[in-house]
Amino acid sequence: MRKLYPAEKKERTEMEMTTEPTNLLGNIEKIIELSENSELNKNFFDRAKPYIDYVEKVLGISEMAAVFFAFFVDNTDSRYTYTKDLAQYFKCRKIRIMQYGNIFSELENKRLVRCYRGDNTPGYRIPKEVITALSHGKNIEPRKFSNLTQEELFEYLDELFEEKTEDEILFTDLKNELFTLMDANPHLELSKKISKCFYSTVNKVLLLYFFHLFVNKYDDRIGFHDLESVFERMNLRNITRSLRDGDNELIVDESIENCKEDGFSDANYYKLTDKVKKELLGEDKLKKRETKIFDKKFILHNTIKNKKLYFDPPERTQIDKLTDLLKPQNFTSVQKRLSENGLRNGFACLFYGAPGTGKTETVYQLARQTGRNILPVNVSEIKSMWVGETEKNIKKLFDEYRENVAQTENAPILLFNEADAILGTRLETVRSVDKMENAMQNIILQEMENLNGIMIATTNLTKNLDKAFERRFIYKIEFFRPTLSSKMQIWQAMLPNLSVSDVEELANKYDLSGGQIENIVRKSTVEHILSGKLPSLKIIHELCQNERVNESEKRQRIGFY
Repeated sequence: MRKLYPAEKKERTEMEMTTEPTNLLGNIEKIIELSENSELNKNFFDRAKPYIDYVEKVLGISEMAAVFFAFFVDNTDSRYTYTKDLAQYFKCRKIRIMQYGNIFSELENKRLVRCYRGDNTPGYRIPKEVITALSHGKNIEPRKFSNLTQEELFEYLDELFEEKTEDEILFTDLKNELFTLMDANPHLELSKKISKCFYSTVNKVLLLYFFHLFVNKYDDRIGFHDLESVFERMNLRNITRSLRDGDNELIVDESIENCKEDGFSDANYYKLTDKVKKELLGEDKLKKRETKIFDKKFILHNTIKNKKLYFDPPERTQIDKLTDLLKPQNFTSVQKRLSENGLRNGFACLFYGAPGTGKTETVYQLARQTGRNILPVNVSEIKSMWVGETEKNIKKLFDEYRENVAQTENAPILLFNEADAILGTRLETVRSVDKMENAMQNIILQEMENLNGIMIATTNLTKNLDKAFERRFIYKIEFFRPTLSSKMQIWQAMLPNLSVSDVEELANKYDLSGGQIENIVRKSTVEHILSGKLPSLKIIHELCQNERVNESEKRQRIGFY
């Protein structure tokens, strides 16, 4: 390196003085600039001293912790940062970085970083609240830990159990932080319960976990597999044994109980008792939670935006008839008359046809027009890798739907969207997977038979529709690809700037569904936003051609599996 003359040194010093950072993020940036390839040598620490001192003072951490923290901040775009990443950046041996275990612990204890311990090599990340504070130029201050409200307490529980689930803290750390949190908030009912009860340490954590799942995750059906991410193997074995034997302290004290299936206790699933929920959460909180659960799982009819759909006369006639039936005054009258005549009063409907023909959107508009909420069913979530779990999920779904039919003035719509996977022909096979599929379908068939509400299933494929399902759908509406007239209406409504001749040209040239036309309109809107001018007809044609990629190849339709 060339030696600087005194005048150059003075000029450089003055320049550096004028660019001295005045905030935490600026000083962190300086540390990063100077530490790259520095080998963490004395020269680096001498040059970076004022910036390191600033970070030390603001955060109350040691010199090396300030350097490592600066590196973690600069790598917030990575999920986790590992010791090898620090070694590469500083250009030193990995073994040297590993010697600073106490520094990593210091940053963890200050909650400036979190550590992932899911494998042999720990990884580190900056928590979201720290990143937010840095980004907004705010000081990173210790979070309020005492005198919390009940809602704030459950926010902490959510974070702690999430960190344990992600293997970012050990069970010992989780336990200590939970009990510190309870001790700091003796005014809350949950804290009082934990401090007064004579449960073992593990059972206290178990009770807090049940409350966390109930309040934060809306889960009141806890299986043994739910506990695996929190408890260590030995503890989990003891918990499982004591719950199955019925002598666990939480069962004896009537804090938790078995879930029930068809009036019988299920030895594999547990929930908080109503007694302990009311005792620790209060009646009002429970009612508010029930409302939140309803809002969370259901699509509320008053949140659905009005959307005009274009159908040819045969489809429009059937949809209008179904809309009239589902209007509250008509629906109640029809149900009553059916019951008086000894007939089933539930309505199961099938919407089938090509993709993009408006099946799902029709359900939404039906719900909006008739004032009915929608309970959407995610088939992939219902299907479970756990043996017997799928059947339980299906039963739970219909139980929940029945409850809401009984509690609400207007029966909601139970929507099985893209139901191809559950409506197929049942298989005669010895494979356990197929047996579970058949068991699930049998439950749905039985529930459809006893339905006291409205179920709508949508599907693109009907080739292998099981005859038993076909019989139980009272209304079956086929959705066709739009005719020339319908396509012209859709184009005109979505792109009103097009001339009549342009609309006719597009409708004639491209055999597109309503969903495909909507995709093209969205892309053209993006073009308009980016360029500042309306897309030309040539660009619209290009978008249409792109939308039809591979459509010219005749592909065999795939049936149900």
